[in-house]
Amino acid sequence: MSKIIVLGAGMVGSAMAIDLAKTHEVTITDLSQKVLDTVKGRANFLKTQVLDVTQTDTLKQEISDFDLVICAVPGFLGYQTLKVIIEAGKDVVDISFFPEDALELDKLAKENGVTAVVDCGVAPGMGNIILGYYNEKMKITDFECLVGGLPKTKKWPFCYKAPFSPVDVIEEYTRPARYVEHSKLVTREALTDCEYVEFESVGTLESFNSDGLRSIIKTMPHIPNMKEKTLRYPGHVEYIKVLKSSGFFAEEPITVNGTEVKPLDFTSKILFDEWKLGPTEPELTVMRISIKGKAMDGQDCSIIYHLHDEYDADTETSSMARTTGYTATAVANLFLKGIFKEKGVFPPELIGKHEEVFHYVLNYLEERKVYYKLS
Repeated sequence: MSKIIVLGAGMVGSAMAIDLAKTHEVTITDLSQKVLDTVKGRANFLKTQVLDVTQTDTLKQEISDFDLVICAVPGFLGYQTLKVIIEAGKDVVDISFFPEDALELDKLAKENGVTAVVDCGVAPGMGNIILGYYNEKMKITDFECLVGGLPKTKKWPFCYKAPFSPVDVIEEYTRPARYVEHSKLVTREALTDCEYVEFESVGTLESFNSDGLRSIIKTMPHIPNMKEKTLRYPGHVEYIKVLKSSGFFAEEPITVNGTEVKPLDFTSKILFDEWKLGPTEPELTVMRISIKGKAMDGQDCSIIYHLHDEYDADTETSSMARTTGYTATAVANLFLKGIFKEKGVFPPELIGKHEEVFHYVLNYLEERKVYYKLS
């Protein structure tokens, strides 16, 4: 039995801790005792500890006795926290969606004998693993990932609920979107190229550009066409564009009645209750991964994977926590079993290329009723 520490006791962090505790000794940490008490109420077999990851020396000391670190901190803390974990010489699986380039820490990880698997969620995450696997099987010309987390009940005006904080969602709507077209890197505003897409399970959704390719731009430069787009219910994008164009996402402070206020902080506060996903509120995750190219025999080849996952009422676990968290816990387990032993920083596509890794992760997810269906 291995000793694992999970940094971050939010919706996904707690789901990962509970899953890993089936076969390992798990401690979950958070800055908030209240959050930890909530997790303890769901899973009293977990060890809990208040921990501020920004206190570098304390963090290094607290993780020193563990075999593996799972990092599920907010995106703005992600890169620095990962760097400290690597400096401490600890292997890590990371799901924090930070804007910095994790591959810049590869040299540090190798120097410290560390294995760090980053962006290990659903998208980025499982989509990368599937791409990495088929990159070994065929000459890929096109890769597209359409993905979204949605509430089961549509509530006007946004028809959306966030499984994480509104400020992190808004980051997706404001960060420039990069994609690859005809072997050239294209950068456009997020929320552009909006299209309607049909999904048999939920009907019509709208897709738009978001910056989800991340590491794939560097690790798969031979693929001429690559794009990731976010999915929402129709109408959502128009309302977000109105807020964005009107300055509600601006970070430059404005003065209101003598008080300086960041429009982004004000907007996030207003949207928190509007977008907050209730702890037992039904929601779903939809994803379609499309890969085109030529098989090794020269024949045209098209691969499509579909994911439709919903809130699990039996375990009171959200779909986003299941699809994100269980990908990470699958990778954690395969690492602890010695299936993957390489040292350095690895985005998921660089571990998915290994046959045993690919099938292990898919089987692990299926055991937890998360199904990627090949059509």
